[in-house]
Amino acid sequence: MESLSLARARRVALAAQGFAVAKRAANDGRSLDPPHEVPTMRTLVRTVERTGVLQVDSVNVLARAHLMPLYSRMGPYDTALLQRAASGRRQRRLVEYWAHVQAFMPVELWPVMAHRMDFYRARLGKWGTSSEHERLAGSLLAELRERGSATARDLDDGLPRVKDNWGWNWSATRHVLDALYSSGDVAIAGRNGQFEILYDLPERVLPDHVLGAPVPSKADADLELVRRAVRSHGVGTAKDLADYYRMRVDDTTAALRTLVETGEVAQVEVAGWRSPAYLWTQARLPRRIAARALLSPFDPVVWHRPRTEALFDFHYRIEIYTPAEKRVHGYYVLPFLLGDRIVARVDLKAERKLGVLLVQGAYAEPSAPDETADELAAELRRLASWLALDDIVVAPRGDLAGAVGISLTRS
Repeated sequence: MESLSLARARRVALAAQGFAVAKRAANDGRSLDPPHEVPTMRTLVRTVERTGVLQVDSVNVLARAHLMPLYSRMGPYDTALLQRAASGRRQRRLVEYWAHVQAFMPVELWPVMAHRMDFYRARLGKWGTSSEHERLAGSLLAELRERGSATARDLDDGLPRVKDNWGWNWSATRHVLDALYSSGDVAIAGRNGQFEILYDLPERVLPDHVLGAPVPSKADADLELVRRAVRSHGVGTAKDLADYYRMRVDDTTAALRTLVETGEVAQVEVAGWRSPAYLWTQARLPRRIAARALLSPFDPVVWHRPRTEALFDFHYRIEIYTPAEKRVHGYYVLPFLLGDRIVARVDLKAERKLGVLLVQGAYAEPSAPDETADELAAELRRLASWLALDDIVVAPRGDLAGAVGISLTRS
């Protein structure tokens, strides 16, 4: 059985996610896999082929969760590219579904998710619904059929709202629409300016070739999802790979056995890991990663916290739901990737009305190299420019804050 050092496993994982620089020319810094000077739809499609999905989250303290992984890999890009990829019907490339959690996924995964949809249909959605479900479902489907895409607020029947799920304040209409979406009976056509979901019938959202595609067996669907997971991770344990599309570990392990038999995946050992790992046999094995990127808390590189700790020796918890007085590093903290290591973390907020990127805290990891502050400052300048923020203000919180502030002032 092949053995990988931890450093090599990190490079494989980052290369699979689109952070590889396989070779640099002597003078001009070009790579074998260069980003486009101005990211195009082709750049976006290539990036999503690697990430597999883009997690969606309503938190907008810096930028929407699904926008940041593209920025981290592509650099400054026009967010209208993603809007184009996830709108229309005939040319639509992405659609939202419960793929990892709520996430954009390639439209061709719609039939692959049919068994997941059947599961949710049997239990009336992810959360379960009231006895009114059948009555409301029929009326909501009829209303959508007649009027076209609409938000839950547009369709709301005015029933009392409940507030018992992570602070959400959902009406009965919203609950039933979520159940219909989970079961694939409605699809998400897009979102409005307030980030509210626009629901519609699948035949008005998805291309004909997707709706007409055969539904694979459960075993074949599992096989396809695990194949995509290991391709996106590069290398990972069965639990890592199961988490990517939120599958059962036993279903994942069964699919991995098949992929090992076909030669698409090899079982390997990674130094320091207790569990066996699985390597995509076509994975790139770069000698060097020259990345510099801020990673969203919802980025695939860090979203499965045990894997993040095993790969990077980086203990990471999102503290959005932690009371302010109990937070260690801040509200919206992004890991800072430099080379093939996570070397710092920074608590960021976009003060849009003031045109300011606020650095509410900056912290170095024990292994952070001397150039960390300068590299982080450069990345903050690039991020502020992309977000159309004119200034960067660094609060005196964290052991890296002073050096970052000095670097920004000097530049």
